[in-house]
Amino acid sequence: MAIGCNQKVKETTTPIEPIVQKETPEYFLLRPEVEKMYGYSHAVKIGNNIIISGAVSMDNQGNPTAIGDFEQQMKNCYADLDKVLKHYGCTFDDVVVENIFTTNMPKFLEVAAYRNEIYTKQFPTGSWLGVKELALPEFLIEIELEVHKAE
Repeated sequence: MAIGCNQKVKETTTPIEPIVQKETPEYFLLRPEVEKMYGYSHAVKIGNNIIISGAVSMDNQGNPTAIGDFEQQMKNCYADLDKVLKHYGCTFDDVVVENIFTTNMPKFLEVAAYRNEIYTKQFPTGSWLGVKELALPEFLIEIELEVHKAE
C-alpha cells in the first residue's frame, strides 16, 4: 500500500508490544576491592548475554603474578575467566567472542596452542591484538570474553 504525503495513516487502538524487552543487568565482581579501586565490574549479564572484562594475571590484592612468565600469565587469565563463567553457570563452550591483548605477540603465538585445552568443542570469534602496554607494565596478556548462555 502506498501512502501519499496528503494521506492519513489509519490509527490503531491495539497497543504494540515493544520489540526490545527491558533486562536488568546483573553485575559480578571477582575481586570486589580491586575492581572498586579501579572503577570497573568484572562482568555484567544482560538477558542471555554476558560481557566479561579483560582478565590479567593478578592476586586478590591486584598485584601482578607470574611476572615475566607469559604462559603462566595466560593460564592465570583463563583460571579467573573460568571462575566468572562458573558464577553464571557457564563454561568456555558458551563463549562466543574472545579478544586477546598482548604486549608480546610472538610469545603469544608460541603458547597459543594452550587454548586447545580451553576450547574443546569449538573456538569463539575474536581478535588477537598486539598492544604497546597494558594497565601495569608487568602484565603481558589480557583476555576478555563475551558469552551467550542458551536457555
